Amino acid sequence: MERIWSWLYAFGRFWYGFIIGDDWTLAATVAVGLVLTAVLNARGFVAWWMVPVLVIVAVGVSLRRASHAHSVVAA
Repeated sequence: MERIWSWLYAFGRFWYGFIIGDDWTLAATVAVGLVLTAVLNARGFVAWWMVPVLVIVAVGVSLRRASHAHSVVAA
């Protein structure tokens, strides 16, 4: 039984690291974008473009935050 729990724990840690990774805000942005797109599509709006736009903006914000943090540490 311990082997099963060990496998489940390792499986969960893998997916946490794969989805969340270093920046949880990107994962949260994608999740919110998917939910918002689903809600808008259910109400009849064409919203397929929302997730790519949100991801591009979130990656830009994340890169800016990381480069700012790197420049502060280097100075």
